[in-house]
Amino acid sequence: MALIGKIRQKKWLLIGSLAGALALFILMLMFDNPNQSFFGGSRTMVGEIEGRKIEYKEFNQVHDMLYRNAQTDGFSGRTFLWNYFVDEALVKKEADAIGLGVSKKELLDLQFSPDQNRLSQLIKSRYSDPNTRAVDMEQLRQLKDIVTGGQIDQMIKDRKLVGDFKYRWAHQEKEVIKDRLQTKIANMVSKGMYTPTWMAEMLGEQQGKQVDFLFVQIPYDAINNAEVTLEDSDYKAYFEENKKQYIQDEETRKLDYVVFKVLPSAEDSTNIKKEIAELVPKFRATDNDSLFVETNLGTIDAAYVKKDALSSAIADTVFKMPIGSVYGPYLDVNTYKAVKLLDRKIIPDSVSAKHILRKASDYNSLVAAQKTIDSLKALIETGAASFDSLAVAFSEDPSNAGKGGDLGTFGPGTMVKQFNDVCFYKAEPGKVYSVVTQFGVHLIQVYDQKFETNSQGVQLAYLTRDIIPSQNTQDAVKELALDLQEESTDIKVMRTTAAAKGYDLETSNWLKANDYAVGTLGAGQGSREMVRWAFGDSQNTKEPSVGDVSPQVYSFQDQGKYYVSKFAVAALKAIRPAGEASFEDVKSEMEAAVIDRKKAAMITEALAGITDLQTIANKYSSKVDTARNVSFASAYIQAVGSAEPDVVATAFKTDLNQVSAPIAGANGVYVVKPINKPAVAASNAAQARQTNQQMARIQVPGKIVPSLRKHADIEDNRSRFF
Repeated sequence: MALIGKIRQKKWLLIGSLAGALALFILMLMFDNPNQSFFGGSRTMVGEIEGRKIEYKEFNQVHDMLYRNAQTDGFSGRTFLWNYFVDEALVKKEADAIGLGVSKKELLDLQFSPDQNRLSQLIKSRYSDPNTRAVDMEQLRQLKDIVTGGQIDQMIKDRKLVGDFKYRWAHQEKEVIKDRLQTKIANMVSKGMYTPTWMAEMLGEQQGKQVDFLFVQIPYDAINNAEVTLEDSDYKAYFEENKKQYIQDEETRKLDYVVFKVLPSAEDSTNIKKEIAELVPKFRATDNDSLFVETNLGTIDAAYVKKDALSSAIADTVFKMPIGSVYGPYLDVNTYKAVKLLDRKIIPDSVSAKHILRKASDYNSLVAAQKTIDSLKALIETGAASFDSLAVAFSEDPSNAGKGGDLGTFGPGTMVKQFNDVCFYKAEPGKVYSVVTQFGVHLIQVYDQKFETNSQGVQLAYLTRDIIPSQNTQDAVKELALDLQEESTDIKVMRTTAAAKGYDLETSNWLKANDYAVGTLGAGQGSREMVRWAFGDSQNTKEPSVGDVSPQVYSFQDQGKYYVSKFAVAALKAIRPAGEASFEDVKSEMEAAVIDRKKAAMITEALAGITDLQTIANKYSSKVDTARNVSFASAYIQAVGSAEPDVVATAFKTDLNQVSAPIAGANGVYVVKPINKPAVAASNAAQARQTNQQMARIQVPGKIVPSLRKHADIEDNRSRFF
C-alpha cells in the first residue's frame, strides 16, 4: 500500500516519462522511414515544379541514361537535366491551361517527315551529317520503321539496338513535344505583340531626330585609382540609388580559401627519369615493339613523321640513328621519354585514292558495316567485281559514290588520321585496305603516289612518363593543409596563419547552393563539396555560421589526371539572403562604380570654368572628336563604339555651338558641342510600328520560359543529393 501511495504522489513524473518515451518512439519511426523527412515531405524528392514532383530515382535514371558515357564532371549534365525538367513542367502547364497539345500524327511528322522544313529542330540537329550538315533522311526512314513497326523489343533482344533504346527514344519524344509546345506558345505571344499608334508616332519621331556634335571624352583611367579617396558616404549614396540592381532570387554565400598546389619534387623527377632509364635496355632488345610499348604505357604511331614535325629535343638525333636503336631518357617539356626508331622511308607528297564508306553510329551498326566492307574487299581481291562498280552500289558517301568512290589527289593531313595513315604510310597502289574512322568503315584503294621532294619520314615508338608528384609528395602537401585547418579555429585565425606562413588567400564569388565551380579551383567534385558544406548540405556536418572553417581539407584532380593537384582549406566569409542586399553585402562589388563616380566628380570640378574643347582635350591628353548622324532613338556614338544615352540627350538639349557642362557617361566624362541639328523628317509611324513589333517578336522565344520561371512555384532540393 505504501508503494501505491508513492506512485500516486509521483504520478506526473510517471506520465511525463511515458510521454517522453512515446515521443522518442515516434521520432524513431520518422527517422527510420527513408522516404519521409522530419517535417513531412519526401526525403527522396529532388524537386517540385508547380506540383510536378521529381524523385531522386527518376532524376538519376534519366541522367545516367543520357550522360553515362559523357566525358564530363557530371555536374553540368545534372544542371542541364534539371533545367529541362523545369521547362517541361512549366511549358506543359501553360499549354494545358490554354488548350495546346501535340497529336500523335503531329509528333510523327516532327520526327520523320520527308519534308525537312517540318522536322523538329532537335531531330535536325541530332540526325545530320557532321560534314555536310544535311539531315540523314535514310537514317530517319529506318528509325521510323523501327519505332512505328513494333520491332524495338525484338531488335533489342537480338542485340541490334542498345538495351535502353526504347527509353532514350521516349525521352527524346518528350523533348520534341516540349519544344513544339514552347514554339506554339511563343508564336501565340508573338502574334499578340502590337505597337499602338501613339508609340509608333513617338518612335518614328525619335528615329528621325539626329544631331552632329563635337566632343571630348576623358576616360576614367585618366585618373589613377590611388588618387581617389572613398568614404562610406560615397558607397551609401551609390547604393541608395542603385539598390534594385542587387536584388537576388536566392541566397548566396562567399568563401575564403587557401590553396596548396601539389608540384613534383626534384626527387620525383629523378625517380621518373630513372624509371624510363631502366626500361631502355629492354626496349632496345625487344622483338615485339607493339607488345612492349603497350605493356609499358607507351605509344606507337603508324605515321612516318618528317623532321620538321618532330620535337626539337630529338629531331636531329632520330634521323641519324640506326633502325632499332633507342635514344633517352630525354626531357620534353614536362615529360621524360625514350624513343625507338622503328623504320625510315621516303613518303609520297600526294596520293590519289578512292574509297567505299559504310556509315556507323553505334556498336551494332559498326559490326554490320565491317561485315559489308569485308565482303566487298573479298569480291575485289578475287576479281569478282570492280572497285568502281561496288562504290556506286554500296558507298554511303554521297559526294563521290557516283564517281566510283574517287577522292582525287590529296596531300598528307587532308583526311582524318586513320584514313591518312593508310594512304600515305601503308598502302601499295592497287591493293585494298579497310580502316575505321569517326565516319564509319572505309575500303580504300590508292591508285597513284607522287614523289616530288623525296622527303624521308621516320616511324617511332615512345616510352613516356609525365613528371607528376608522387604519393609521398601529395601526402606532404596535404599535411600542410591539415596543419592549417587544425590551427584555424575561425576565419580570422586562418587568415592570420596563412599570411604568416606565406600562403595565398583567395575569395570566391557569391555562390549559389547548386554551384559546382569555385574561383581559381574551377569545376569539380572538390569545389562542389566546398559549396555543399557552405550551405549546410554536407552529410554529418552542421550548417556553418559566418567565420567557421570547414572540418575537412578538399582535394582537386585535374581533368584526365590521376593524382591530386591541389588541396584547399575553406572558411565561410559571408551569407547574403535572397531579396534586397544589405549595404555591407555588396560594398566590395560597388567599388569600381563608386570609384568612377568619384573620378567623374573630380574631373567635373577640374573643368569648372573651361569652355574651350581643345583646352579640355589638352588638359587630359585627349582629342576633340566628331559624332555625326547620332540618333536620339539609339544613342549610339560610332566614334566611341557604344551607346551613351546621357551624352546624346545632353547634345540634343544643348543649343547649337554651345559647350555643355561635363557629363558622366558609361566610359568616361564627356563635354559636347552641338554643331548641327537637321530638321526632323516627317515621322514614318507605319515603318516604326513594323520595326518595333518585329524586334519585340524576335525576343519572345527567348523570354517565354524565363518569364514562366519567374512566377513559378519551384522547390529545388538538388543540393541535398549532389
